Amino acid sequence: MPAYHSQFNEGDFQALGNMSLLPVKTKYRGNAPMADPASEDIIDEAISLFRANCLFRNFEIKGGGDRVLIYLILFISECLQKLNKNTPQGEAFKSLSTLAVSNFAIPGDPAFPLNAMYQAPTDRNQADQLRQYIQQLRQELVLRLVEAVYLDGQPSKWWMCFQKRKFMNLSL
Repeated sequence: MPAYHSQFNEGDFQALGNMSLLPVKTKYRGNAPMADPASEDIIDEAISLFRANCLFRNFEIKGGGDRVLIYLILFISECLQKLNKNTPQGEAFKSLSTLAVSNFAIPGDPAFPLNAMYQAPTDRNQADQLRQYIQQLRQELVLRLVEAVYLDGQPSKWWMCFQKRKFMNLSL
């Protein structure tokens, strides 16, 4: 059975390196285009496909949308590892928000785990734009992930059971 791919692979989107600059429904400042509030964006797609895709060890990249999806799935895995079953929702949001804005590697950095699949930015300006875009994605993902994982103030066991799973045997 093949992995689920992004619906944003087809489309004319600006690229940073070979990652697509996809529209996002967000309140955070950044360079991502605004998405239609009534439609699904890449973050909704990553949250809905996470549990199915994290079971796969291989993932064939079909476009820039898949590269963004892979990054977001790896970040969701990192977020779930930071949580435990006793973490209150407010504290989880604070700790994951701190994680979202903490220093992180982008494609082309030696610490980035996916350098074989991602093209490095061509210049410093493009690297800054990519860092700003990824940070905006991370912040919005944390906001929506906490809402999805927590039911009645407690983390859902159907999310927490994926804490130890590694998508493609990688982590950020």
